[in-house]
Amino acid sequence: MPPAPPGSAPASPAPAAVSAPTTAPVRPGATLAVTAAATALVTVAYTAPTAALAATAQAAHLGASGRTWILTGTLVGISALLLTAGSAADDHGRKRVFTFGMLLFAAAEALAALAPGGAVYLAARVLLGVASAAVLAPALGLISHAHPAGPDRIRALGIWGAAVGLGIAVGPVYGALVQQWAGWRAVNGGLAVVSAAVAGCAAACLTESRADRPRALDPYGVLTLTTGTSLLIAGLAEGRSGWARPIVAALLVGGVVLLAAFAVVEAKVREPMLDLALFRSPGFIAATGGALFTGLSLVGFMSYLPTLLQGVLGLSGLAAGGVLALWSGLSVVAALQARRLAAHLSATTQVAIGLLICGLGEAGLYGLTPGSSWLRLAPGLAVAGIGSGVLNAALARLAVSSVPAHRAAMGSGANNTSRYLGSALGVAVTVAVAGSARPTTPGPEAAAHALATGTDRATLVAAALCLAGAALALAARSAESRTTPEHTTTR
Repeated sequence: MPPAPPGSAPASPAPAAVSAPTTAPVRPGATLAVTAAATALVTVAYTAPTAALAATAQAAHLGASGRTWILTGTLVGISALLLTAGSAADDHGRKRVFTFGMLLFAAAEALAALAPGGAVYLAARVLLGVASAAVLAPALGLISHAHPAGPDRIRALGIWGAAVGLGIAVGPVYGALVQQWAGWRAVNGGLAVVSAAVAGCAAACLTESRADRPRALDPYGVLTLTTGTSLLIAGLAEGRSGWARPIVAALLVGGVVLLAAFAVVEAKVREPMLDLALFRSPGFIAATGGALFTGLSLVGFMSYLPTLLQGVLGLSGLAAGGVLALWSGLSVVAALQARRLAAHLSATTQVAIGLLICGLGEAGLYGLTPGSSWLRLAPGLAVAGIGSGVLNAALARLAVSSVPAHRAAMGSGANNTSRYLGSALGVAVTVAVAGSARPTTPGPEAAAHALATGTDRATLVAAALCLAGAALALAARSAESRTTPEHTTTR
């Protein structure tokens, strides 16, 4: 990263050096290509079922609850282990954890392709989430190790942010096309082959890096975070079938209690997996809070948008995925160009601007009716896509710069944990609000109009959450501006 902009503050005192345990040369271009490709694969795998969710659930003999768990299962695995995987990568080797993650990713996709029934398929989706955590958490640490602080690193982090949008753009279209032509097993089989190839490239091209002094294992932190996160997301998923059921309350309460226990554990252990002192840093608050609101207001809503478009406009899964690609495709372009903002704006300011633009774009989606054309959504999706690209690039910068250099993978894990927790909550909120309008008369036409009304409500809620996230980032920026210049560092 370039010298910190005026008013920015480090998360902690000067970081310890990061060492490469081997004498192998660092390959910046290859490192960026492998990590960006892997990140795109993770988002493709997560979003591939979204445009053909009903068809996939039916083919795998899953009911309404099983349909919910196709996406939720992956979220459980990712969110539960991202922070743990980040800490393990910093302490025991980022290349090692990343390559293991890619191999496990290929195995999970192969298991999904060969699954004899719905239960094994859902188990494979959870395993896919675990593998995705092991891929995502070390990615930014590998990039930061291979690219020295300055414009090259900013460019590389922008490309990584673009890979997130690329995967979201490709996933629904890929899933719908392959599902239509070759069936749901081929969707997973194709990803298994590609991910195995990326794993081979990772083993051959990446250079190992880790912190000079590994930290002691934090078993109670791992246990409380993993279990608490899993219970919370499971409760959010089950709540879509009725929030008053005892099982939903038990899961949600259990998740909150265990996450509170995680905070207590991290405050007491000598070498915590997540140093709670980081939350005194405005940059870290902007990074984790911005990622949380990105998932809550943007990823959660957009993940469910293809389903809403099929219900309101009667689009096919492939067409709905194509409409969504307008948003995610423009986010790729914007993320690649966002490096030009780095010389003029702090990453925290960029997060606030990105969320504000996304909120305006989502508000532009208001007014959907069963008789309208998908072109009605194009302006709002375009604006939201530009904002998403700016946001993804800024969050990648903050995830690295808001933590000590030797804990870069942990910072990436914390950032992505917030994003995916927000996504799980965002999908739950979107489903609940979109389904809040009831048809006044029986029949498919009345149902479509009721869903259109609910979609408008969900759109406004998502836009308001974007604005709330922007306000949080601006508050963090204001706190940064009160920090004296002598406390800043260059990264």
